[in-house]
Amino acid sequence: MKFLYSKFAVILLMTLSFTACAQDNNPVNNQNTHEVVVPELNIPWGFTFLPDGAMLITEKSGELIHFKDGEKTTISGLPEIYVRGQGGLMDVILHPDFENNKYIYISYVSSEGEGDGGNTAIARAKLNGNTLTDLEVLYKATPNTRRGQHFGSRLVFDKDGYLFFTIGERGDRDTNPQDITRDGGKTYRINDDGSIPEDNPFVNDADAKKAIYSYGHRNQQGMTLHPDTKEIWTHEHGPRGGDEINIVEPGKNYGWPVISYGVNYSGTKFTDLTEKEGMEQPLHYWVPSIAPSGMAFIDSDKYGDWEGNLLVGSLKFNYLDMCTIKNGKVVKEERLLNDIGRVRSVEQGPDGYIYVGVENLGIVKLIRK
Repeated sequence: MKFLYSKFAVILLMTLSFTACAQDNNPVNNQNTHEVVVPELNIPWGFTFLPDGAMLITEKSGELIHFKDGEKTTISGLPEIYVRGQGGLMDVILHPDFENNKYIYISYVSSEGEGDGGNTAIARAKLNGNTLTDLEVLYKATPNTRRGQHFGSRLVFDKDGYLFFTIGERGDRDTNPQDITRDGGKTYRINDDGSIPEDNPFVNDADAKKAIYSYGHRNQQGMTLHPDTKEIWTHEHGPRGGDEINIVEPGKNYGWPVISYGVNYSGTKFTDLTEKEGMEQPLHYWVPSIAPSGMAFIDSDKYGDWEGNLLVGSLKFNYLDMCTIKNGKVVKEERLLNDIGRVRSVEQGPDGYIYVGVENLGIVKLIRK
């Protein structure tokens, strides 16, 4: 009996090891290379371009960097950053009218407010030289928690000047994502000054968080504006399998954790459902998970027939995923920058080239051979 038990344990261990290491089968596209533009960065969580060609780059550890002509300068005036687990200083974007008002927007983890630990906050400040001034916190998720996972948090302005941001469900999957009275597991929409748009979907619900735009999400670390339709596209981490691409719409429920194409990290199920009435299906999902982070459309002629394709970083498999989309479906995926490292952030620059933030490398420019 002891021999049989030992043999079974070995087989089970081999099976778990095989499934845990499953690789995706996306083909490698070798018709691309890269040029390192900003070297020696640790975790470039987000970056954006200033009108003069300079870059603002967030290091997750809590540093905001100004980069121009090969020189890095640290920007002062940040709020206190609570660094824990997956959280710290995250995304950064410019106000659409930055040239006149000088506002930048950041997402970060703050310990201010109720409870021990921290939660995601959104703030704006004016960039004056190498200093932030007039800092205002526009939104602070509650309550604080010492959990170290699922903070979100990308920032995007839409065509009408509304600010969208994401906050992950903070590891509390059974409470936060499906409850519109609680923060976490949501996409949010606010005005550029932090006030709530009058037509937000839950403004007339007495108990709801009025900034919520969509709910039932897990941990969205990619968000971008479609260059043609102007829809807000996001992607989010699943558990083991079930990473998703979604187009977020007001008031819609995207299902987490009631429906999912993923399973627990141990391989056990947490739901038997992949669809349910009243819950949205993803535009695309990944099994196995690629651990997506960063997201951008190619919207220039720099890459020939790649124009219109969607780019998503893979933290797990160390490449840039290029998705060809036709009729609302991902019909093809290819690995760009294969084995470059953990791809954290993706943006198209004002010059039309794609720039990619890679952990422990820096920011690189994608070049098609």
